Amino acid sequence: MLYHPVKKSILRRALPDGSAQLPDLPPLLQRIYHARRLVSPEELDRTLARLPSPWLLSGMEAMVEQLSEIIREGRHLLIVADFDADGATSCAVGLLGLREFGAAKVSYLVPNRFEYGYGLTPEIVEVAARQNPDAIITVDNGIASIEGVRAARAAGIRVLITDHHLPGSQLPEADAIVNPNLAGDRFPSKALAGVGVMFYVLMALRARLRESGWFARHAEPNLGQLLDLVALGTVADVVALDHVNRILVHQGLQRIRAGQGRPGIQALLEIAGRNPKSTVASDLGFAAAPRLNAAGRLEDMSLGIECLLSEDFASAKTLAARLDELNRERREIEEQMKLDALYMLDRLEPAENRRDAAGLCLYDASWHQGVIGILASRIKERLNRPVIAFAPGSGDELKGSARSIPGVHIRDVLSDIAAQHPGLLSRFGGHAMAAGLSLKSGNLERFGQLFDEEVRGHLEGLDLANALHSDGELPAAEFCLEAAELLQQAGPWGQGFPEPLFDGEFDVIQCRVVGEKHLKLVLQVPEGGRMVDGIAFFVDQPHAWLGCQRLRLAYRLDVNEFRDNRTVQMRIEYMENCAA
Repeated sequence: MLYHPVKKSILRRALPDGSAQLPDLPPLLQRIYHARRLVSPEELDRTLARLPSPWLLSGMEAMVEQLSEIIREGRHLLIVADFDADGATSCAVGLLGLREFGAAKVSYLVPNRFEYGYGLTPEIVEVAARQNPDAIITVDNGIASIEGVRAARAAGIRVLITDHHLPGSQLPEADAIVNPNLAGDRFPSKALAGVGVMFYVLMALRARLRESGWFARHAEPNLGQLLDLVALGTVADVVALDHVNRILVHQGLQRIRAGQGRPGIQALLEIAGRNPKSTVASDLGFAAAPRLNAAGRLEDMSLGIECLLSEDFASAKTLAARLDELNRERREIEEQMKLDALYMLDRLEPAENRRDAAGLCLYDASWHQGVIGILASRIKERLNRPVIAFAPGSGDELKGSARSIPGVHIRDVLSDIAAQHPGLLSRFGGHAMAAGLSLKSGNLERFGQLFDEEVRGHLEGLDLANALHSDGELPAAEFCLEAAELLQQAGPWGQGFPEPLFDGEFDVIQCRVVGEKHLKLVLQVPEGGRMVDGIAFFVDQPHAWLGCQRLRLAYRLDVNEFRDNRTVQMRIEYMENCAA
């Protein structure tokens, strides 16, 4: 995770009223869970038995009927996937699961973002039609593909949509749609990622095929074998880890740690220097997912999908090595784009100053379309404002990628602008925290003004301080391996269920630069004098911190693994020089 030199305030989380009914848990864990509004033992149950029924998803009956018929009749089913990690894992889950069910002919197609853009467009339907499919099933896309669905059905191709993105005012005329965010849907989790939706479709389909006696002729598959893919896609898409998603991610992590994960996921983790036997959710989000995403950002996500589909470790490792190369290239491109953006911000006139902007639009003709989402995220983290980064698309079109902050629903912001100014946006879609859009280059300045105005209306009542939310000081006795392992196992942590963060002041015993951009420290814990190692990654101007004698830190308690030796360390997220 990037370390930010920007001045931040550290706010300690207030515990909600009442007490957590969590007996038999250590006091530290009780406090952590209570601060996250988790108060009953049932919410801690991460077994598969706690998953809600797939039949609560509206449209599931029609979806299962269509898929059952396709499988029984040996029809050709084509999966059309999105080009990010959620789309890639969704595709792999669908392909592997349907083949296990005995589907005679299942293939996939993933649009190249630079040629066809996002979703089931009429152009990608034309490409798909060359494979003569009887039906198309979308994964992690399709809910906004009005014209694409129309084109497919005109070509005599059935269309089934599995998606989790927010629908617009009009739904595509598909043969079946499963999306937890459809109006009136009774499924309790609205935070399922695309891969979670596809997994749920397979759960319902297996139940229907079992009822029909299908598995008297075909071995009934264990869908648990797909949960590592579900975990990766869920974490990668940064959806909220509500109870349903925590179950799915926890179960997937259990498989990876037990050595039962897909060879491709194991290879991605190992090439990133992570130990699969001790994998946590952040390893999926910050090690495996960026390498998988690099394929879709710079080349073609088919490379990533093939890595996930690999059945042997040797071939998976070869593909993972190529993905790692692409990720290194992506980092270099991102670093230059970030420098461009910061220079751009520093040159803004006082009236346009970034401190006054509610929502910010940035554009450079040299920026890479596949990396603007990461850039928007980096700048958003620095400024704590919604940000859209634009890059050239085809012709005179610009492609934008938006990232938001809690409390500002970015897709609703775009929807409101589109409704008030018809024709301004060529297309848009997304989530509360992330969205994509296209517009004509001549409309960028006008859109930037409208975006700032619209976001300003959504910011009312929000605390826009650049703040870190801490769980307070950690008692001296808790600076131990046992406490670090306890917190590590208490997750999975992620979006909407944040990993514990602590703060305090520490004397610096040693401080040195490692790997050019990181700081390695030895710190003295107050009240007891215990020495603990600390690490701060990707520090701007790391040599400037050498010689500091006392630091105020926001940190996570972490387990450091080196040559089979496990020790406690502080993973530093933010630091201030107490003498400054």
